[in-house]
Amino acid sequence: MGEIRLPLTKRFMRLFFRLLYHPMAWSYDLVADTVSLGRWKDWVLAAASLTTGPRVLELGYGPGHLQVQLHKNQMVSIGLDESFQMARQAKRRLRKLGFQPRLLRGIAQALPFAGQSLDGVTATFPTPYIVDPQTLSEIARVLRPGGRLVVLVGAWITGRSLPERVMSWLFETTGQSPPEDKEISGFVEPYQQAGFQARIRSVERPRSRLLFVIATRRA
Repeated sequence: MGEIRLPLTKRFMRLFFRLLYHPMAWSYDLVADTVSLGRWKDWVLAAASLTTGPRVLELGYGPGHLQVQLHKNQMVSIGLDESFQMARQAKRRLRKLGFQPRLLRGIAQALPFAGQSLDGVTATFPTPYIVDPQTLSEIARVLRPGGRLVVLVGAWITGRSLPERVMSWLFETTGQSPPEDKEISGFVEPYQQAGFQARIRSVERPRSRLLFVIATRRA
């Protein structure tokens, strides 16, 4: 059987995000803020109000904005990311604001935590690793019964100005906005198959809308 090749747009976006997350990590905030028309940080921080604690793990913490908010919410916040460049940025941000970083380098498919040791896990705009069966198995292992996994799946820009319509089209083209007509079951099915009780949560933000998956570990 021949090799399955990704569409050109997806291959380009995969390469782009890999560069942005590693050697070009210094530009991540600027790029994210530009393409979201200034909304990106607000979108990421929206996950904080849905995240349960007190002991919380953020997967793919990036430049550390959500880590800061979780600390401000007086949670015992831990971060796991495989990017050395992002770790450096996040540590600098947390220390500048007087918080002690609890940041680890690693991958979600092999979490370095004891079973049932966490109250919540969160991830914002993760790549497909989040629905890898091994990732979900590991999350289920480390969450306490009733613990919650919060995943910010995507965002839609709903404003109708010309720049907003252009960026909305770009988000749809590159896959950053989920298709509006996609069945809800398509988002929650991987989590349900992994043994979670999962549901969709739509959150309205100024001139945009966010789509979360809320997955609770069964007792």
